[in-house]
Amino acid sequence: MVRAAALIFSLLTAPIGPETIDIGNGGSVDLSTFECRDIRRSTIVQRVCYDAGQRMLLVAVRGSYQHYCGVSAATFDALMNAPSMGLYFNRVLRIAGADGRYTCRT
Repeated sequence: MVRAAALIFSLLTAPIGPETIDIGNGGSVDLSTFECRDIRRSTIVQRVCYDAGQRMLLVAVRGSYQHYCGVSAATFDALMNAPSMGLYFNRVLRIAGADGRYTCRT
């Protein structure tokens, strides 16, 4: 009982900082400016984060984040409202974006 109380106390008093995620190229992204949504209706897409100001989209697919730049708000909305998020993601972002249109350049 004492251990449980100590654990709860440590969780409640732990500092809360911005969430960051690792992306494919070894970098990390601070999610404080992103709108993130956990996805439960797709077997492929697990989480989607979008920053309208930067036009950057982060998509968690099977535990790994993929990032896309230059993504319009309309494309983000279409992904979120697609009957099949996985199909939309594969066709629009992965395949159609393979020409480099959504490539993030540093």
